[in-house]
Amino acid sequence: MIPFARGRLPVVGHFAAYARDSFAFLEEASRVGPMARIEFPVLKAVLVNDPDLVEDIFITQHRHFSKDMFARDLKRVLGEGLLTSEGDLWRRQRRLAQPAFHRERIAGYADAMVSATEATVDAFRHGERRDLHADLMKLTLQIVGRTLFGVDTHALADEIGEALEAVLARYVDPIAMGVPHWDKLPTPLNRRFVAGVAQLDRIMRDLVRSHRAGKTGNGHDLLSMLIAARDEDGTGMSDDQLRDETLTLILAGHETTAIALTFTFLLLARHPDVRAKLEAELAEVLGGRSPTHADLPRLAYAEQVFKEAMRLYPPAWSTGREAVTDVVVGGEPIEKGTQLWVVQWNLHRDPRFHRDPLVFDPSRWAGDAHKKLHRFAYWPFGGGPRMCIGHGFAMMEGVLLLSTIAQRVRLSIDPGHQVELVPSVTLRPKGGLPVKAERR
Repeated sequence: MIPFARGRLPVVGHFAAYARDSFAFLEEASRVGPMARIEFPVLKAVLVNDPDLVEDIFITQHRHFSKDMFARDLKRVLGEGLLTSEGDLWRRQRRLAQPAFHRERIAGYADAMVSATEATVDAFRHGERRDLHADLMKLTLQIVGRTLFGVDTHALADEIGEALEAVLARYVDPIAMGVPHWDKLPTPLNRRFVAGVAQLDRIMRDLVRSHRAGKTGNGHDLLSMLIAARDEDGTGMSDDQLRDETLTLILAGHETTAIALTFTFLLLARHPDVRAKLEAELAEVLGGRSPTHADLPRLAYAEQVFKEAMRLYPPAWSTGREAVTDVVVGGEPIEKGTQLWVVQWNLHRDPRFHRDPLVFDPSRWAGDAHKKLHRFAYWPFGGGPRMCIGHGFAMMEGVLLLSTIAQRVRLSIDPGHQVELVPSVTLRPKGGLPVKAERR
């Protein structure tokens, strides 16, 4: 029988422990064994903390599982986009969107990524204090707008950011796990959520309409491709479906990369030896010029830094599945309807798979040793058939933006500043990340 995680109380189950410190609770639960039972007043779940079992769920027996209840709840925001859709609909949408993420097409986005980054960083004044997370969110939104949708989102950045904050705040509230139907009550948080969704919906529908009318886009961008796509019977996507895919790709395409880079620069500020080694590589490879797609193979240490930051601070810090049939996992019977949680935060910091797991050490990704690592001991972009369609886009963007910014400015953080983590849909720094910029 699967043991319960520690800290279970009558009536409320593990709610109090989770609400007090989500990460500490999940880390403690992972020590119970390969699987641990977790109970909240509104759900019962099993925490899975073994890469072999994760592989069984996500690959070997993936047909026995669907997206979990949290992903289904995200449909209130994203509709039936790639992140939340299932079955034939998901396969159709994935097939139609895949050409936009072909390796050669992604390579063509590199110059736009770098030029947008240079324009952003050139506005940093020497000695100025800035919220780096806010800057990166606006920058990556602009890049997604330019590369995938052929539009300038600069004017919409604040509006989209405001709506996104209102929407994601709802997924941080632990009371939603402790009080049945809490999300149906007209609380200020829930009202802001509804307003945020409506705001995002309006922006995306305006974008779809302008593309259909030929007012935006270049005919070769992703949204234009989706509008032009036809099934074998000649049926195209409805405006509702286009809205869902557009919102999914805009939010997923900029949020996670901005978060990954935010934590990358946090770690660099706290590890001057790593920063010095990165700056030396940039000087040797680039010599002061702008990075290009052709430089990526030689920016090896920059890639290692970015990967290591995503190990310690995975933007997609947790994921889940729901059993759609009775199934056996790890020799344990799992009933239909059971929620299974897999927490990348735990597996990425597990000493069974990562030496000195809390140490920021980009060199662990050098050579061939990491290639022996279990595929589900490090998986910042998900795994199995549902692996993130944009993982190649995100890795290229991460390395190019990191190299461009680090070559032009050095960012420091007050030694006493404590970063509080927000376990929302993504892993966010509460209140952003205040930095001091020094021109190099």
